[in-house]
Amino acid sequence: MVEQAADIRQRDFRSYRMHIDGQWVDAADGQGFDCIDPYSGLAWARVPTATIADVDAAVAAARLAFEQGDWANALPAKRARLLRKLGDLIESEFQELANVQVLENGKLMREVLGQTQGLAAFCYYFAGAAEHLHGDTVPVSLPDMFNYTTREPIGVIAAVTPWNSPLALLFWKLCPALAAGNTIVVKPSEVTPVSTLVFAELVEKAGFPKGVFNVVTGDGSVGAALVKHPGVDKIAFTGSTAVGIEVAKEAASRLARVSLELGGKSPNIVFADAEFDNAINGILAGIFGATGQTCLAGSRALIHVDIYEQFAKRLVERARAIKLGDPLHPDSEMGTLSCRMQYDKVMHWIQVGLEDGAELLTGGRHPTADALQKGLFVEPTIFGNVGNSMRIAREEIFGPVLCLIPFKDEADAIAIANDTRFGLAAGVWTNDIKCANRMIKKIRAGTVWVNTYRRTGYSMPFGGMKQSGLGRENGREAIHEYTEVKSVWIDSGPGMRDPFNPRA
Repeated sequence: MVEQAADIRQRDFRSYRMHIDGQWVDAADGQGFDCIDPYSGLAWARVPTATIADVDAAVAAARLAFEQGDWANALPAKRARLLRKLGDLIESEFQELANVQVLENGKLMREVLGQTQGLAAFCYYFAGAAEHLHGDTVPVSLPDMFNYTTREPIGVIAAVTPWNSPLALLFWKLCPALAAGNTIVVKPSEVTPVSTLVFAELVEKAGFPKGVFNVVTGDGSVGAALVKHPGVDKIAFTGSTAVGIEVAKEAASRLARVSLELGGKSPNIVFADAEFDNAINGILAGIFGATGQTCLAGSRALIHVDIYEQFAKRLVERARAIKLGDPLHPDSEMGTLSCRMQYDKVMHWIQVGLEDGAELLTGGRHPTADALQKGLFVEPTIFGNVGNSMRIAREEIFGPVLCLIPFKDEADAIAIANDTRFGLAAGVWTNDIKCANRMIKKIRAGTVWVNTYRRTGYSMPFGGMKQSGLGRENGREAIHEYTEVKSVWIDSGPGMRDPFNPRA
């Protein structure tokens, strides 16, 4: 595997093109930018910077495919067949999709490989959902009426995706949108554009009609142009709450549909009766998995006062033993931050924690090992005895920084857990099922895990409450996010007898 890692990094520098209307194209003005490997610090690929004209072309292609092509009106079985073919291609070619994601954002190969191979299951699940998407017959209180509803695609979808899990979070949008008969324009993060462009090759190979799937690349200005485009019927966005609010404002200005999967400051709550080893593993996975660069990160660990000192000691010992290293290497347990901007942000918040008086128990620095000097590494960082009013407990850091917060009892845990503007996820660690059920009911979050953490799947809806977002991704709820409901009334009786009394 070490030789394989070297081979991956020694590949030739390659320039990529955008995918618009079934064609591979450069930016209209020929401009582009380099992609940087956060482990080596070296440029390894170049992609176009889309212009307004490119965005216009992509939206126009998606509009034409939706309104005049056969995609939206195709039999569900056809859409399902292409989704299944796409899944088959992913199962046979997932290694390259995994390779480029590791080069893009420094996420561990040991995580990305399984995650990428698992994308095929999303295709298969939503292929089935396409074939089972239907409305209802509805009895009404008027005689001789036959009433039913249909679910119809919304139209052109703009999918703006983040850099932390570029393909997984694309699939959360792509599969239900396509299954419902929509067309789509994707704008991946400028940090991780290559994986989406490589994936576009599989879409083409699967035989999707031209214009159904389009990709434009570039920085935030390209995403803003896509979000503001009047030809876009719905915006599906994953990213920070601050940007999500601006997306929502823009959508509201023209009443475009919108779904938002935003930030979090999720509590991971450990009661005194929890199984220590399992809870510690869950806390570690919740904040140091993916180097803390995940919206559902359990960045606030609420620990019962009776076990706080012992638990904190064991947790710090385990955190210090985490092996930082080349994310391509199978022995590495934590990789780099995704880019220089994110590295600087995390280091800033560590300094804020120190300034606010939090107790630094471990980490907080760039590692000293020679092999790690070029990479954007930050040691696993734990602050102890954090007050929930401290800035590091209020703001999403999006890095390997954990806040330990003691609590006295169940009511105190609920109060602390809910004292946040976010509501994405939460974890509860206890062997008392009655306590667990009370916590589930009272925690204001879209997902609650009990005695586990950081689990997601294609069949389970995911999304946030409060400022963590709008709508749900995954599960049968997701495909409904990409349809409009149409109500149908059919009079099977003698017709309207009184034009001024519709109930006659």
